[in-house]
Order: sequence, then structure tokens, then C-alpha cells
Amino acid sequence: MSTRILLAVLLLAATTACGASPSDAPYQAANLRGKVYVSSSVQEQGKPKTLVEGTKVELRFTDDDRLLASAGCNQMQGPVTLDGGKVSVAELGMTAMGCPKPELHEQDTWLSKLLEEKPSWKLDGTNLVLTGANAEIVLAVEQPATLEGTWTVDGIVANDSVSSVPAGAKVTITFKDGTVAVDSGCNRNGNAVPYELSGQTIKATLGPQTLKSCGAVDEVETAVNKAFESGAVTYKINRSSLILDNASGAGVTLKK
Repeated sequence: MSTRILLAVLLLAATTACGASPSDAPYQAANLRGKVYVSSSVQEQGKPKTLVEGTKVELRFTDDDRLLASAGCNQMQGPVTLDGGKVSVAELGMTAMGCPKPELHEQDTWLSKLLEEKPSWKLDGTNLVLTGANAEIVLAVEQPATLEGTWTVDGIVANDSVSSVPAGAKVTITFKDGTVAVDSGCNRNGNAVPYELSGQTIKATLGPQTLKSCGAVDEVETAVNKAFESGAVTYKINRSSLILDNASGAGVTLKK
């Protein structure tokens, strides 16, 4: 092989190698599809940004190339492209829920503005890093919730409808080591009873309780009792949400 031909081959190889890097981007973008990312750290202007208590930034990349985003109250969504290392959301829309705190509205606005600015993105191991002009969010892949642990009732199920729990009413259900405990701070105070799993059915008898009237909590206690009154409830976990209901359509929804 002549020197001229050898140089041409080497030049072609080098050009191909340099051009291979951008082809990694579609592969990485495909890796985001179908996944939900939850913020593990947030910075603004180089300093840690404190989110409203109990909230996180969530980004969900659907299989049909849409982005669903939330900062703790309203949901934003729109068609998304990830070309050129940028998150570009066309026609970003947002629900118009009345958030219980003005800080939640401000947080929604902050995230919406960040996404509209087409922030850059990269994968750092399994983490997704979003970087805007004045903010950076590190997000981890959401791990599927398991039944074990403590859940807080956030909805009351009656047939196919769900209503929110009364303001100020907090009732938890804890599944731990084969036992279930309902704690309402009123008539049920976390006394654990054994339960059995059979497919998607939880078999448990909650047992007796006191009969005090506790205001807003009463409605939630009644809903939990109705769900378990036959001694068996079906359960379904969707991300960090749990639905418990029985054959008659009575039940509760819960969050971790």
C-alpha cells in the first residue's frame, strides 16, 4: 500500500471515529423512554435549592416521546425531543389545579420556565442531569414501590369514584414483616395484626377499635374499616400510589 493510500485510509478512520460520538445521543435518548426520574439534588445559581417540603421534581419520558413533568402540584406535558443534548418540549401545557400553598405555584412556574429554556441533559451513570442557565437538577431513576412500608391515605374510594380526605385527617397503614397496622391517632393506634397475600389479595382482620369521635379523621377511619370489613382487599401499586379496595367497591388510595 502506498503512503498516499495509507494516509487516506487513516484520515477516513479518524473522520468516522470523530463522527461516532453524536450517534451515541439517540441511543442515550432511547434509554430515557419509559422511565421516571426523581430529583435527588437541585441547585440554583450554584447553591442548593430547597423544594417545598414533601415535594420533588419528577420527569417521565413516555414511550411515544412525550415528557410529563411535575414539581409537586400541577402536571406539565408536551412532545419532547432530546437532539443535540437539549430537552426541547413543544407546546408545554400545564394543568390548572389550585395548589394548597402559594409556594407550590411558584415551584411549578420555576420548573416550567426551566423546561421552556431548553436545558441541556446528560446521563451520569444511571442519573439524569438537567442543566439550565441558572439551575441544575440531578435525578435518579425511580425505583418501583413495594407493599412493605408506611402508606398515608390520600383518597376515599366508593365504587369507581375517588374523593380526597378531609383537611387535617392523617391515617397511615403500615405493612411490615407479615403484619398490617392502621394508625389514625384516634380509634386505631397502630396495633399490628397478621396478614396473608394471595396474588393481589390481602387477607387481614383489623380487629376491634375504640369508638371515639375524632372529627375529620372519622371519615377516613370508616373508609379503611369498610375496605377491610370482608377480611380481604385487593391491592394495586402504581409508582408511589397504592389502591386498596374490596369486591363491593369500597376502599382507599394511599401514597408513600
